[in-house]
Amino acid sequence: MILVFGRRDDAPIALVLEALQALGADYAFIDDRHLDREDIVTTLGPGGLDGLVVVAGRAIPLGSVAGVYARILGLPPAVERYAGQRARAFQAIFLEWLDLTPALVVNRPRAMASNASKPFQAQLIARAGFATPDTLVTNDPAALEAFRRRHGRVVFKSTSGVRSIVEELTERHAARLGFLRDLPTQFQAWVPGIDVRVHVVGREVFATEIESEATDYRYAVRSGAAAVLRPVEAEPALRERCLALAESLSLPLCGIDLRHRPEGGWVCFEANPMPAFSYYEAETGAPISETLARMLVRASAPGG
Repeated sequence: MILVFGRRDDAPIALVLEALQALGADYAFIDDRHLDREDIVTTLGPGGLDGLVVVAGRAIPLGSVAGVYARILGLPPAVERYAGQRARAFQAIFLEWLDLTPALVVNRPRAMASNASKPFQAQLIARAGFATPDTLVTNDPAALEAFRRRHGRVVFKSTSGVRSIVEELTERHAARLGFLRDLPTQFQAWVPGIDVRVHVVGREVFATEIESEATDYRYAVRSGAAAVLRPVEAEPALRERCLALAESLSLPLCGIDLRHRPEGGWVCFEANPMPAFSYYEAETGAPISETLARMLVRASAPGG
C-alpha cells in the first residue's frame, strides 16, 4: 500500500498520482484540505508500530503501508474552529508516524529539518565534500560592508527554509540596510558559472542545466529575463557525490542546487528536501515523477 499526502492541484503531487495510476499501483490519497473529515490512530505494542488511517471512508492499516510520498505545505485555514482542530490533530499524528514508520517515506520530517537553517545545512553539504559559497550571516552593517569589499559582488537570501528570492546586493538596497540590525540575513559571495539542478530519486540522478541572466533563474520572468532549461548528463564523479549527499541527509528525493565554475569545479548552494520537480520535468521531459512512483511501487512489492 502507498500513501500520497498533499493537494491534487500541487503539480508534483498531481504528476506522481498520475504515474501511480498508470502503473496500476494500490494507493490512497490524503488531501490535506480535508483532514477534518479523516481519522487516524496509531498504536505501539509487542508487534511494533501500527494503527489505522481512514481516507474517504477506506480504512487502511498503517502496518500495511510500505511507501509514502508527502508534501507538507501547511494547512489551509479552516472555516470552523472544530474542523481546524481536527485537521491539526490529524496532521500532527501523521507527521509523527512518518518519522517512526519502517515504510519508505519521501521524505521524513526529521530529515527535511536540515533545510530549516540554510547555514546549518551548508555545513552538512561541506561535510559531504562539496564546496560552498563564502557566507556571512549578520545583523551588523559594518561586517556586511567588510564582506562586500572583500568579495565585490554579493547576493543575499533567507537563512530559513522558507523560499526567498535570491538578489544581488546593490546600491538600491542602501536605504534598507538600517533594517539589518533587526533581521539577521545571509549574504554570500557571488559565484560565477552555470547553474545546474540535480534531482536525486533513490539511486537515479537527473541533471538540468539552466541558462539565464537572472540572479535567481526561478524568477527570471519577474526580472525581465528568461531561463532556458536543458537536460544534461551528470559526470560520474558528480553523480556519485550527489547520491552521497542525498544519502547523508537521509533524503530519498532531493533537489541539489549547484553551479559549475568557469575554471571547473562545483559549488553547492542547497539541497532542497521537498523539490518542486514538476517545473524541471515539464521543461526537460526528465521522468522524475515516474521514477519516484516506481520507487514507491518497488517498496510496496512483496519483499520490497
